[in-house]
Amino acid sequence: MKLKFWSPLMAATVILLHVASVQAKEAKPDVKANTKDQFAAVADHVRQQMGPGGRFEFVDKTEHEKVDGDLANMQSLYDKFGTVDAMDQASKVELYNNQSEVNAILTRRDADREICEQVKPMGSNIPKTVCRTNRQVQQDNDAAHRYMQDIQQVQTQKGGRG
Repeated sequence: MKLKFWSPLMAATVILLHVASVQAKEAKPDVKANTKDQFAAVADHVRQQMGPGGRFEFVDKTEHEKVDGDLANMQSLYDKFGTVDAMDQASKVELYNNQSEVNAILTRRDADREICEQVKPMGSNIPKTVCRTNRQVQQDNDAAHRYMQDIQQVQTQKGGRG
């Protein structure tokens, strides 16, 4: 009797967890394609998103060069074979390694990636969890950097007049 009650509940829970994990995975960048044409569209999209204002705008110069090199290498594999199914095992491994490296860089530099930290609000010893996107963190860091430069410039101008 108890088994009849718990079985549907367990099945529903497993399905719910699977759906939740699929939705979480969809939020990650995924440089993956099965054909040359699909890959060309994915590669163009990634390159566009690495530009100013794009989802991956925070990819630094070295990482940008690595991503471009990996995309070019993947393109050469698609040019040679046309599809993943036509590739030999060594080429599939090479393609997989390139995809993994590009996805790792894009995930780390994703402007939409949420970063959470424990902070103690002013006047309290009770820590609070604060979450912001990578874009918000970068914008705050840039604003703080500009503020410090402005302060230094004002101090230099005041010191030079005396």
